[in-house]
Amino acid sequence: MIRKILVPVRGDGKGDNVLAHAAAVAHHHAAHIEVVHCRPRPQDLIPFGVHIPDFLRKQIIDQSYQVADQEEEGLRAELEVLARTLKLKLTQTNDGKGATVSFIEEAGRQVDVIKRRGRLVDMIAVAKPDTDRNLGHNTLKAALFHSGRPVLMCPAAENAPTRLGRNVAIAWNGSSEASRALSQCKSVLRAAETVTILSNGSDAGPGTTADDLVAYLALHGIKAQIESFKAERRIGRELLNASARTGADMMIMGAYGDSHERETVFGGNTQTVVDHATMPVLLNH
Repeated sequence: MIRKILVPVRGDGKGDNVLAHAAAVAHHHAAHIEVVHCRPRPQDLIPFGVHIPDFLRKQIIDQSYQVADQEEEGLRAELEVLARTLKLKLTQTNDGKGATVSFIEEAGRQVDVIKRRGRLVDMIAVAKPDTDRNLGHNTLKAALFHSGRPVLMCPAAENAPTRLGRNVAIAWNGSSEASRALSQCKSVLRAAETVTILSNGSDAGPGTTADDLVAYLALHGIKAQIESFKAERRIGRELLNASARTGADMMIMGAYGDSHERETVFGGNTQTVVDHATMPVLLNH
């Protein structure tokens, strides 16, 4: 079962949407959400290698503390309102009987906080990167490559889902990345009412086909069906289309079989999904 979900936040206006998605998962699994505010350290705001007079350095440090305090106060107040709206109980512990949430603050760069806090959770929820504003790419990358945990990428939504994980699609091509996604997200699949395997017929040979996956999941008490699609190119887009056809509320996929840098520059299935997804995607690397 999903017992703990990490939601890293900062004052970029995306935290409420991510929290709403995390709450939808938490309600389905009676899980606890840990909202962590990544408070910037004053030394991170001072230009490296540039001489700054002592009076100016002190001014920068004092102002940074004031801004961080105001931001934290605002986020705590916002969380209290959102918790009531999303029907989350504010508490530090979870008894497994309902969805709960807590707020903590940790100093440091957000990518570093995610690395530390993300290794002992069941899922990390982050915003879908905003290409136009150049926001969120490093957050997603840090969560995927440095936590070892599944990462729920949450697209912007006017009406956030109230429950996630009832109808789940999993992208399957027999690769080690897909296998790792399957292993790390088995609890999500067990809790789903419907599981659909998305396959274009490509796999790694006997023992890795979609039919083999159906048989394997059956051993774990998970009933799955296959949604086949034809695509040799634009596979990322076709995965999203196929997932939408099944009515899935979440898609699971292995991420970045090629390196992140290569896919970012030359394109790739994962990067296409990251760029164009309009539904929540649970990514694993």
